Amino acid sequence: MPEPDLVRLWEEHTAHEFSTRDTEATLATMVEDAYVNHIPTLTGGYGKSALRDFYSRHFIPSMPPDTTLTPISRTVGENQLVDEMIFAFTHTQEMPWMLPGIAPTGRRVEVPLVAIVRFRDGKLAHEHIYWDQASVLKQIGLLTDPSLPVFGAETALKVLDPQSR
Repeated sequence: MPEPDLVRLWEEHTAHEFSTRDTEATLATMVEDAYVNHIPTLTGGYGKSALRDFYSRHFIPSMPPDTTLTPISRTVGENQLVDEMIFAFTHTQEMPWMLPGIAPTGRRVEVPLVAIVRFRDGKLAHEHIYWDQASVLKQIGLLTDPSLPVFGAETALKVLDPQSR
């Protein structure tokens, strides 16, 4: 796919996940054997049936209403795109895909997140999504030991402003 088509398709896909919150429109941007792998929590799914369940039950309806994605950088290759962003939200509801089994804390979270997206036959083939789960757990109050080398929202600030800290 030409570079602009990859970007357009990825932006359409994420718009359906985060703006229109439409599972079927999200799936329409993906090949039949697509998969999503949220590396820190091993959530996602393989194939449209599993992804339909994942998007409709665990991802789209559990997105806090104040969720924002702030783009940082994007690298586009022949069949792959890498997006670096700041993912921010207030933990006002259960989020089984990011914080499985954790009740809402009401705490604000800002974390760098990277999506590596492969394309095939004009659609998304897979998403590998990475973030620092220790930073998320620190921000919601589950990692409190100050001797641990773990930082919270400072990690997002450092990505936005390399001179911070």
